[in-house]
Amino acid sequence: MPFDGNESSPISLTDAEAWTANYRNSVTPGTTKAHFFGKNKLMNILNQSGCVGIRAYYAIDNNGAKQLVLVGANENEEDLYNGVILDVSVPCPNSCDMNSPLNS
Repeated sequence: MPFDGNESSPISLTDAEAWTANYRNSVTPGTTKAHFFGKNKLMNILNQSGCVGIRAYYAIDNNGAKQLVLVGANENEEDLYNGVILDVSVPCPNSCDMNSPLNS
């Protein structure tokens, strides 16, 4: 089924809290809990010709740290791998929202 740019669904804060807590409770302290990507970098992906969304790949970098690799995708569900590919995100920890219910 082709992508149309409307894929994904919102979830409730209650579910988001539970799911992120499940993850935090399954890893050792200090493990990466989240990644921040700046709007301008995300827009570089989304503004590519034919891009209808972003696919996130789980990855482990050369230092063994968990990463997300982001790439645009077109309506045919194909990665735009010859375009902008992002990582080098800002991980949490150390840059975390300590007041967020998704991180406490």
